[in-house]
Amino acid sequence: MPLLAKDFVPEKSKGGMFKSGRIQSFQEVLEAANLWIQENPTIDVLNVETVVLPNIHESDEEGSMDTELWTGGESSSHWYQLLRVWYRQD
Repeated sequence: MPLLAKDFVPEKSKGGMFKSGRIQSFQEVLEAANLWIQENPTIDVLNVETVVLPNIHESDEEGSMDTELWTGGESSSHWYQLLRVWYRQD
């Protein structure tokens, strides 16, 4: 059986002109992961880890599975904590 991974990334809502977007709390991300595990009884969870990555919500990035994420020296970066579930499936 191949080793698989599923990421649970905090969702980011769009902000407005005078209001920044809202990022899901870690508890909300944890609840989403737990729900997915409960809804998929054929998976064998091997490990759950937290991962911290920069700028995954930027339009020129490919999210949590992007192999090259950029941070700038002069510009600000936003770092996101997510959950990664490692599992096997029958």
